[in-house]
Amino acid sequence: MAIKILHTADWHLGKKLDSFSRMEEQVEVMDEICSIADDQKVDMVIVAGDLFDTFNPPVEAIELFYKTLKRLSANGKRPVIAIAGNHDSPDRIDAPNPLAKECGIIFIGNPDSVLTPFKLEDGFEITKVDGNFFEIKHPNHPFPIRIIATPYANEVRLKTYLGAEEKDDALNALLKNKWQDYADNYCDAKGVNLLTSHLYMLKKGGEILEEPEGEKPLKVGNAEVIYTECIPSQIQYTALGHLHSYQAVGGHSNPVIYSSSPLAYSFAEVGREKKVVIIEAEPDKEVIVSPIGLKKGRELHRKKFDFIEDAVTWLQDNPYTLVELTLVSDQFLTNDELKKIHESHDGIIHIIPVIRQEDTGKQIENQVNLDQNMEGLFIDYFKSKEKGQEPNEELMALFYEVLSTQSEN
Repeated sequence: MAIKILHTADWHLGKKLDSFSRMEEQVEVMDEICSIADDQKVDMVIVAGDLFDTFNPPVEAIELFYKTLKRLSANGKRPVIAIAGNHDSPDRIDAPNPLAKECGIIFIGNPDSVLTPFKLEDGFEITKVDGNFFEIKHPNHPFPIRIIATPYANEVRLKTYLGAEEKDDALNALLKNKWQDYADNYCDAKGVNLLTSHLYMLKKGGEILEEPEGEKPLKVGNAEVIYTECIPSQIQYTALGHLHSYQAVGGHSNPVIYSSSPLAYSFAEVGREKKVVIIEAEPDKEVIVSPIGLKKGRELHRKKFDFIEDAVTWLQDNPYTLVELTLVSDQFLTNDELKKIHESHDGIIHIIPVIRQEDTGKQIENQVNLDQNMEGLFIDYFKSKEKGQEPNEELMALFYEVLSTQSEN
């Protein structure tokens, strides 16, 4: 009987959208992932990096993380493997490992993290360990599960771990050789062979995959991206983290998958379905890959309106959303209009005002009359910045207030 594995990644616990907290949504989607694991009766879970959003996550994010992993581990009956991503502190991930493994959770923070064989009562057993390779004996399956795990590390740490003698050694070649050694020594056709990593992997010569908005391109320092041709042929499934959309990467005979983040974390991800992946694997057979869509969390929308009333109506009709709102008008929004918009919805992240410009066919003069009073200078400056648009009464009232305060001082 095939072993069922749930692959997820890029939780980014503690992450905000601008200043808007996503913690309530993260609690809901973590519960959804745990429910999927139970409903699907999975035997193992892989979390492929970016567990947190920062090196020092808030307390509530840490609590949610450990509670979720404890649920996923089913009291040690279900192995949970969690590796560090580029947003994680590798030392923070490694620190609880001695205690975590008693709950069936295996943390790998640094490439040179040391894992030792162990056995859980009425649970699984780690029978072989070699660097970041380990073998699991699962009580429900007669065959071993082999895992090569490579967490994110910068180029220097990765090359140190890989034993690079020359600093210009190609990282692709080093990783390929390391992974191939593990595969040749341990990954025969009598077990299930998997690889998990948090790297930017592409098919050589293939399409460049879009990285998440707000992420620095994950090139592992100044090194080149890692190509899927580096993955040993013995590997039946590669569980990746980093890209926030579900992606099947070509260039290898077996599936190489980015599972996606559980929530949309930027407006560049509008309309993209979030997923976890269920893998069914047996020795020396093709794996069955079944993505499952996640439903929890607020949908992100980019909306554009020409009239305040239309915007308010849409916002009231779509309350459980997060919105980037563009408003096109002939003049700048007043405080009353802004108040009306904000009172209609609690999830407005950005309001982008766009002033409609009439094409008069006339050039706007760039010269400024420096002999006029402060009011005239301000109006001319404003018009130069806003393509001839006059400041409205409310803005002028604010200007007079500031001017009056300055005069008093």
